[in-house]
Amino acid sequence: MELKNYFVESAETKKNFIEQNAEKLEKIVGLVINALENWNKLLIAWNGWSAADAQHWAAELIWRYKLERRSLPAIALTTDTSILTAIWNDYGYDVVFEKQVEGLGQEWDIFIWISTSWNSENIIKAIKKAKEKWLITIWLTWKDGWKMDELLDYNLIVPSYNTPRVQECHMTIYHTICEEMENRMFSK
Repeated sequence: MELKNYFVESAETKKNFIEQNAEKLEKIVGLVINALENWNKLLIAWNGWSAADAQHWAAELIWRYKLERRSLPAIALTTDTSILTAIWNDYGYDVVFEKQVEGLGQEWDIFIWISTSWNSENIIKAIKKAKEKWLITIWLTWKDGWKMDELLDYNLIVPSYNTPRVQECHMTIYHTICEEMENRMFSK
């Protein structure tokens, strides 16, 4: 394959995504802005190598994306090794996010899960706990979206099974949310 084809695939995946999800993404941008303007927080969780993306997104909210502005409340639930290993050691990995949502989540916070895997019991439990506590739940995933729809308020499905292209699109999605949030909240 020619090198340029990777870039074409990435661009096509993003183009297909936005054609199918523009209205839904706009709604989610509005929800995130509303939450942050009201001092609610984003609780962001991922499994595996995508855990670094949770930290990336939280850092862009706490520190900045592009604009110098006040810090915004966001927590990557993948970063506190003491919490993660204590829960994992005593109760198992299935509840590492659920217990954090229970302790940190407040009504109208937003719980965001981004994944290219479907059967993560730890995320299913965290989503159920988030719904119990009246958090808004958002899932960024890949083609076919599995059976999580009935548990979630919103999902953004990237129409592909190509994991690297889906992850690139996920990054574009959360960068778009960050940029729109900064433009609408702070560029006045």
